[in-house]
Amino acid sequence: MSDQAKFQKTADFLCCMDCIGFNLRKANRAVSQLYDEMLRPTGIRGTQYSLLVVLKIVGPVLVTELAEKIVMDRTTLSRNLEVMEKQGLVSVTPGEDRRTRKVMITEMGSAVLSDAYPLWQRAQAKIRESMGEERLQSLMADLSALIEISQVD
Repeated sequence: MSDQAKFQKTADFLCCMDCIGFNLRKANRAVSQLYDEMLRPTGIRGTQYSLLVVLKIVGPVLVTELAEKIVMDRTTLSRNLEVMEKQGLVSVTPGEDRRTRKVMITEMGSAVLSDAYPLWQRAQAKIRESMGEERLQSLMADLSALIEISQVD
């Protein structure tokens, strides 16, 4: 392959460096690493913290409904819940219909959530202080819009 052909082949993909999906995943990994590190003393990760918060707020909920609320596929959510159930953080029980499962936060999960809260606040403060309130509010609004735009019908 000639140098010109190699350049052309590479040049066609340079625009992909601005890929919204790639850059969001990259930012997500960086932010997740920060939260995971801050929450490490509690033995949970940022994803688990977020699930515990949602469960604390909404109460017992069907796994399917929880997946919809947090925009996560049911298979991934079920794997996460399985780990959290083994840790004693959540309880997963059969729903009214045998095909459904209901999940709720346990007393232990609530206790871990309370312990994790000040650590989560420190992670939030680090980002908030670095970005500034106006930029952060704009980012959050933009992320909400992206979520809505990206929903598959």
